[in-house]
Amino acid sequence: MSRKEIVYVVSDSIGETAERVVKAVAAQFLEDEIGIHHTSHVSDEADIDEIIAKAKKDSSIIVYTIVVDELRDYLNKRAEEENVSAVDLLAPLMQAFVEKFNREPAHKPGLTHVLDERYFQKVDAIEFAVKYDDARDLEGIKKADIVLIGVSRTSKTPLSMYLAYKGYKVANIPLVPEVPVPVELFEVPKGRCIGLVITPDNLNAIRKERLKKMGLQPNASYAQFDRILQELDYAEKIMKRVGCPVINVSNKAIEETANDVIDILNL
Repeated sequence: MSRKEIVYVVSDSIGETAERVVKAVAAQFLEDEIGIHHTSHVSDEADIDEIIAKAKKDSSIIVYTIVVDELRDYLNKRAEEENVSAVDLLAPLMQAFVEKFNREPAHKPGLTHVLDERYFQKVDAIEFAVKYDDARDLEGIKKADIVLIGVSRTSKTPLSMYLAYKGYKVANIPLVPEVPVPVELFEVPKGRCIGLVITPDNLNAIRKERLKKMGLQPNASYAQFDRILQELDYAEKIMKRVGCPVINVSNKAIEETANDVIDILNL
């Protein structure tokens, strides 16, 4: 078995950017033969000395994203002294910003992960989507920025989570002929409730695959055409009663549907 090459990823923040870049490059050189040693939150010269020593011992490369001038300069100096290859991922782009926009960088690590108001808004929205998923608590209908309705397997839950990541509080309600629709649904302002529909063929294929993953027979009533047509017909009648906009999710990525939802909200 050949020796695994090592790349040292170093950052004065989390270091996600550097690791992703290294992985993208490593994929071009048999990624499973290249190991990544990741060191985050480097804060002093001792940390850098330790990494330089390891990289020299392994005849390795250091790839880094360090924004504090003193640490970056020290790493470059020590790497040169020890004849260790060190690649600064941020410097060329940062210099281009300085020259183009005539501004100086803040030189503060971790700014992309600052716990600002928008971050907490996302967290609240994600917790909301989990709590009010699949009509678990009907209070969510009144509190939600968006209420999604549709039959089973129309991407209500993944769409709710995707929109939550964008900061929207989303509740979703499954439409099942045997289950009465909550009266709260008819009180939702029309612009905040959105119906999701799908073609019978697409829904049939999705439900069969779902049954297969669950270890059940694909001919169960859940995936039968008569049942699917019955559910879609029922859902259409409910959506007409609610008077909500409708999006066809057939063959659509979650991102596409989410953009359609946001466009409707903006209108």
